[in-house]
Amino acid sequence: MSELPGPAALREAIRSGAHSGNTSGLAAGFVQCNIVILPAAWANDFLRFCQLNPRPCPLIATANSPGDFTLPLLGDIDIRTDVPKYRVFRGGEFVEETSDITALWQEDLVSFALGCSFSFEEALLADGLEVRNVTEGVNVPMYRTSIDCKPAGPFRGKMVVSMRPFKAADAIRAIQICTRFPAVHGAPVHLGDPVQIGIGNLLKPDYGDPVSIANDELPVFWACGVTPQVALEAAQPPFAITHAPGCMLVTDLRNSRLAVM
Repeated sequence: MSELPGPAALREAIRSGAHSGNTSGLAAGFVQCNIVILPAAWANDFLRFCQLNPRPCPLIATANSPGDFTLPLLGDIDIRTDVPKYRVFRGGEFVEETSDITALWQEDLVSFALGCSFSFEEALLADGLEVRNVTEGVNVPMYRTSIDCKPAGPFRGKMVVSMRPFKAADAIRAIQICTRFPAVHGAPVHLGDPVQIGIGNLLKPDYGDPVSIANDELPVFWACGVTPQVALEAAQPPFAITHAPGCMLVTDLRNSRLAVM
């Protein structure tokens, strides 16, 4: 898939079923988004949850109205078909994964697009830093933590983080770079001992794949857009849809538009 020229071609491949996996490293230069889709009756509380927790849930765009499956701000997008893999929740429980939610679409559904760490990975790579999950060709490792999110209505829970290992000097540089991108999780929330944030084993991520960590490297943790999936488990809406971890909505919005100078 690396030969695809840009986000529109990648979305077309996703719509056709030619690509159904991880989008890390694809469509360089363009914003990728986490997705949450909820009934309208639950949308305001979820919007407030995002506003109270901007690190794990940086809101990029929302649908213009319930039932609208487009996101014009982000490109020629059909949210029902343009994510490689979706997760479906009923009563807060994950029930299935699918590559197309057209048959599940309801007229009261509201879509939210949240910033994704894959956007700042590009800035790290451009600065000459190695991003281990990209080097090893796997999905980034993600972990549930002991860090509490601020509750909003029924939405609450612990933060999920993604991890990338760096040597100490490179970790400092990564922090400096990512601070410029608050719309895609910003600076890390923790580095070093994972036990301090409730992670017992880095080789057993809750989502994604493990990556190698050298003895002279520190694990660096960023707030992650899988956090809303934990909040859905707590809130237990009757129906909800998200992206599958690592399988993002690729947009026409350029990463450079999100940088804070």
